[in-house]
Amino acid sequence: MRAEPFWVAGNATTGHATIEVQYPYDGRTVASVCVPSAEHAENAVAAAYAARGVVGATPAYRRAAALSHVAQRLEQRTEEAAQVIVLESGKPIKWARIEVARAVSTFRWAAEEARRWSGTVQRLDTDPGGAGRIALVRRFPRGPLLAVTPFNFPLNLVAHKVAPAIAVGAPVIAKPAPATPLSSLLLGQLLAETDLPDGAWSVLPVPNSQMEQLILDSRLPAISFTGSGPVGWDIRSRVPRKHVTLELGGNAAAIVCSDWSSERDLEWAAERIALFANYQAGQSCISVQRVYVSRSLYDVFALLLARHVRALRQGNPNDDSTDVGPVINEAAAARIERWIDDAVVAGAKVLVGGKRTGTSLEPTLLTEVPVDACVLRAEIFGPVLTITPFDDLDSAFAMVNDSDFGLQAGIFTRDVEIAFRAHRDLEVGGVIVGDVPSYRADQMPYGGVKESGVGREGVRSAMEDLTVEKVLVLSGVAL
Repeated sequence: MRAEPFWVAGNATTGHATIEVQYPYDGRTVASVCVPSAEHAENAVAAAYAARGVVGATPAYRRAAALSHVAQRLEQRTEEAAQVIVLESGKPIKWARIEVARAVSTFRWAAEEARRWSGTVQRLDTDPGGAGRIALVRRFPRGPLLAVTPFNFPLNLVAHKVAPAIAVGAPVIAKPAPATPLSSLLLGQLLAETDLPDGAWSVLPVPNSQMEQLILDSRLPAISFTGSGPVGWDIRSRVPRKHVTLELGGNAAAIVCSDWSSERDLEWAAERIALFANYQAGQSCISVQRVYVSRSLYDVFALLLARHVRALRQGNPNDDSTDVGPVINEAAAARIERWIDDAVVAGAKVLVGGKRTGTSLEPTLLTEVPVDACVLRAEIFGPVLTITPFDDLDSAFAMVNDSDFGLQAGIFTRDVEIAFRAHRDLEVGGVIVGDVPSYRADQMPYGGVKESGVGREGVRSAMEDLTVEKVLVLSGVAL
């Protein structure tokens, strides 16, 4: 099996060490990938740092053209890219295709934003001392970016870091998860077809144990990390002088209010919640994990939700009809199974599922879950959801907020006052009205509060995050 090369400063590169990529569904090896050495990593960082001025000065049309090219080529290779995602992550093909489509959209948005990236003008003659003066406020890159991404969206989460960096003219070094490097390497192939300057980008699938070299390097003043909370906060604490953006975990909640009571509304909510608690085998930071239902609707809704959870199809990820695939590895599956068992011992009841076979877990619905159970309080990152009744909105909002996390929440209501109150009072980064918290448009600001991280992604938000304002004052101007 030929080992896939990595990318150093835009050049395909090989090394002596390799890692094997395994298919989570059956454990077979599907690819061998060359691992960068410390010298390779140094070369990538040195090239990014040396190129920062040239990359930053690249005309907007060239950045936009490169981003548009990647979007076009990725769309042309949709099925190939989707198959890569399936093989390295075990994600069902239907969801893999959607991930590719989102990555295409992300690069297109970045191309459009690169053309709009112009700054603002302020007249300063609002006071006598500013007569004849005007300010041009523009944003410039903080410097080369280290982009660290997880396994659960191996293409689109990389796109959300690489595309905004290219759009603002910041060199970027992508460090994919060791379990899922193939999508990033495919993206490298497409970037290599552009005329971006040497040093503008690298893809380094280094093991997590060797990441320290990159994290501590002062030539990488910006870090964007998506992954586990303990790792992310540790990175931030170790480099307090760097600009660090963290997109971490969550245990997203959905509220079903009493006014969401028609048969059609309840069916919609049950179908959406069941699907988006399980659609990536629960391996999404905004997967539905906690469901709070008005007591007046609880009995009916619990039956509906259980029916929709049972209807989800498990099986081979390459089958178009498969809804729920395996989790990333057997250790993760065993941990999820243990958390379910612990909840049951503590008094929870299993309405649906609860069993494991290898890396696959049955979509699981639990009720009467103790408030201190891991399946409720921690991020389970598996196909498990809990359902709990509430008596009034105050108690529902309190239960949603009784969490260390705060990424997104969904609220099923048609009451505008309730929607605005939820927006104000829920301690989350985003509130989705009339749908699950799992909804994300790739252009909107995305991020959390509390243990869910700091900073925002979404193309425009990430571009602002990667840059700083600089002011140019012109004097003696006839205003």
